Amino acid sequence: MQFRVQPGGRLRGDVRVPGDKSISHRSIMLGSLAEGTTRVQGFLEGEDALATLNAFRAMGVEIEGPEDGRVTIHGVGMHGLSAPDVPLDLGNSGTSMRLLAGLLAGQGFEVTLIGDNSLSRRPMKRVTEPLARMGAEINTTPKGTAPLVIRPVDGLRGIDYAMPVASAQVKSCLLLAGLYAEGETWVSEPAPTRDHTERMLQGFGYEVMIDGPRRGVRGGGRLVACDIDVPSDISSAAFFLVGASIAEGSDLTLRHVGMNPTRDGVIHILRAMGADITVSNERVVGGEPVADLRVRSTPLKGIRIDEALVPLAIDEFPALFVAAACAEGETVLTGAEELRVKESDRIQVMADGLQALGVDARPTPDGIVIRGGRIGGGRVDSHGDHRIAMAFAMAALRADGEILIDDCANVNTSFPGFVELAGATGLAIEVNGG
Repeated sequence: MQFRVQPGGRLRGDVRVPGDKSISHRSIMLGSLAEGTTRVQGFLEGEDALATLNAFRAMGVEIEGPEDGRVTIHGVGMHGLSAPDVPLDLGNSGTSMRLLAGLLAGQGFEVTLIGDNSLSRRPMKRVTEPLARMGAEINTTPKGTAPLVIRPVDGLRGIDYAMPVASAQVKSCLLLAGLYAEGETWVSEPAPTRDHTERMLQGFGYEVMIDGPRRGVRGGGRLVACDIDVPSDISSAAFFLVGASIAEGSDLTLRHVGMNPTRDGVIHILRAMGADITVSNERVVGGEPVADLRVRSTPLKGIRIDEALVPLAIDEFPALFVAAACAEGETVLTGAEELRVKESDRIQVMADGLQALGVDARPTPDGIVIRGGRIGGGRVDSHGDHRIAMAFAMAALRADGEILIDDCANVNTSFPGFVELAGATGLAIEVNGG
């Protein structure tokens, strides 16, 4: 699939982007392990979240939907999962594989986790090594990648683990394994990461212990079903925040956007660049802060991005790199080596794409330096990375020629309906070969 995007235009309107991917994943996982029936609305019907849903169906959980974002999960309790007949195919979803590795490490059956070519290249030792310390038995390829073969063990034991790199997936993996471990499991983060797992565990009635940068659970508890209203995904909203900021004459309102303080780094960074973003109607829905965002175009300026904001905007950097390409002056990102092990090497792939469009973008081992200026037309390769594809689509708003973006099918993993919604707000985008 290829995106063909015409240059220019502006974004206007009042829209709601799809539900949060991180929360949608976790709603299926915890709802399946809960006692009782969990009802979810606003569920993201993207391929990643559906991979998680289908995995739990394969393990014997009755799940109704999704239909118009509504899902009903008939929980089987902490020990009610059954062995699947076939390997669990998690497609492109790193969240599914890493969180399920922890959740399934303490089950009493063997299970194999597989994924597509991209997911099969991503590092898994960061979860399998600490899980092994807990007593888990998980086999990987010699490179430490999927398939993951998880074998039953006599029991897990709690550990106190200091993460070398801030990662919400690693933290969540170990906390989910800790639900099945003897004693307490603690995870220390070098910097704050998204806390949806902790919030949702508490929503399902499970105690989460907090001690400064450490988060812990005590094994042997139970989850009680609840209702979940999934907010719009700030990672999906980020493309429109950037698009409306860079395209002159834009005035766009995004409704019901998740404003979890461990996820809102994109707003802080864009405001530091001079973006005009108004936050209103702030409220708490199902334990998660939510607000409406109005963004109007304004000239941006280059900045040195505060490293403390990197974990809070880790998925939004492809869009932010486009903002940097449109800003006056130089933008410098450091401390973001994690971007090199996402769905693609997002530092290199974005640098290659920006350079192909005539932008001065210089990758560094842990970041990038981008000097804003003219964006030309051209052809870029997203390398199957959904966020790369959507970021370059927004770049066309400031380009002086048509932009062709290759390998865009994976946009459906996180943002089904992106082309239609972007088109409705003013982006001149069409699909070739879809």
